[in-house]
Amino acid sequence: MDDFWANALFSLAPTVLVGVIFWIIMRAIIRADRTERNAYARIEAEERAKLGLDKPAG
Repeated sequence: MDDFWANALFSLAPTVLVGVIFWIIMRAIIRADRTERNAYARIEAEERAKLGLDKPAG
């Protein structure tokens, strides 16, 4: 019975490891995208403020 649990653990370990690595990579990509979008929105808002495009027409 000891061999069964050891084999089960060793057979699941690579799958779990690859899953964790995939999750870490995807999390980093999503966070980088979110940060980039926030930075782009901030820069765009600054440029609109410089040009006076945020003022209401009328």
